[in-house]
Amino acid sequence: MRTTDGASMDLSSASPTLVGSVAAICTTGAFVPQVVRVWRLKHAEEISLTTFLVFAVGTFVWLLYGVEILSIPVIAANAVTLGLALTILGLKLSYERTGPRTASKAA
Repeated sequence: MRTTDGASMDLSSASPTLVGSVAAICTTGAFVPQVVRVWRLKHAEEISLTTFLVFAVGTFVWLLYGVEILSIPVIAANAVTLGLALTILGLKLSYERTGPRTASKAA
C-alpha cells in the first residue's frame, strides 16, 4: 500500500493492540450514556430484556475468547462492557419489580 506521498506503508506494522484498544474504548464507552440514562430516569421500559440478555451472553463469550487468545483489548473491553450490560439488566429488573422511584410530594 502506498501513501499519498508515494511512501510504502505496511498495515501489519500498525500496532494491533493500539487499534484494538481504540475500538474497545469506543464500543465500550457507547454503553455509559445508556447506564446513566436508566439510572437517572429510574426506569428502563424501553430496554429490551431479551436483547440485553443475549448481548450479555455474547459479551461473556467474547470475554472468554479474549482470555483464550490472551488479547488485553478484547479482555478489557468485554469485561467492562459485560459489567455495563449487567448493570442495565439489573436496573431494568429492579425497576420492573419495584416500579420507578418517585420523589415524595411535599405536603
